[in-house]
Amino acid sequence: MNLSFFDQFTSPCLLGIPLILLSLLFPTLLLPTPGNRWITNRLSTLQLWFFHLITKQLMIPLNKAGHKWALMLTSLMVLLLTINLLGLLPYTFTPTTQLSMNMALAFPLWLATLLTGLRNQPSISLGHLLPEGTPTPLIPALILIETTSLLIRPLALGVRLTANLTAGHLLIQLISTATTALLPIMPAVSILTASILLLLTILEVAVAMIQAYVFVLLLSLYLQENI
Repeated sequence: MNLSFFDQFTSPCLLGIPLILLSLLFPTLLLPTPGNRWITNRLSTLQLWFFHLITKQLMIPLNKAGHKWALMLTSLMVLLLTINLLGLLPYTFTPTTQLSMNMALAFPLWLATLLTGLRNQPSISLGHLLPEGTPTPLIPALILIETTSLLIRPLALGVRLTANLTAGHLLIQLISTATTALLPIMPAVSILTASILLLLTILEVAVAMIQAYVFVLLLSLYLQENI
């Protein structure tokens, strides 16, 4: 059976049942389970320190009213981070390469931040659509432009995450295929491409972490505008 490079982004199925939900729930098995002791082992201590660091970084741009979102934003950050990193392992499926899933995460959270602003401070939230001191003839055009930029935010969040991860996975597969094909023909070139593949894999690990952080950081900035 001939496989294309994009078959790796197809959701796996078993007996006709999509397994994407299982791939979403699996990262939760890596999280520490609550116990009756403060410290259970070194791994749980490292994980708790990491969660505290993430929460601290995400809450810096927010005031006290935005700290209510700390649990949701930190949980989303950890979920995206674990899914992105586990998706770099061989023979695994990365759910965050699906635009539908990323939009399902981005749109409700963006809408929640927007509705929060319209409920708590409607005049300030609507004031973002028209900068102060705008000439009168430019008011309709600027309102249209600002409204479009506001509505395109969830699409930008989902497309950014999908495009970066999809491009990285495709590059890794292309270079690994070239390395395997060149090994019996030109071993020296194959070794060179293998070293490039190693560097690209390290880069993709960084991209997976950065994209998860950027996704949640932009949501926190959208929240800050509305509280």
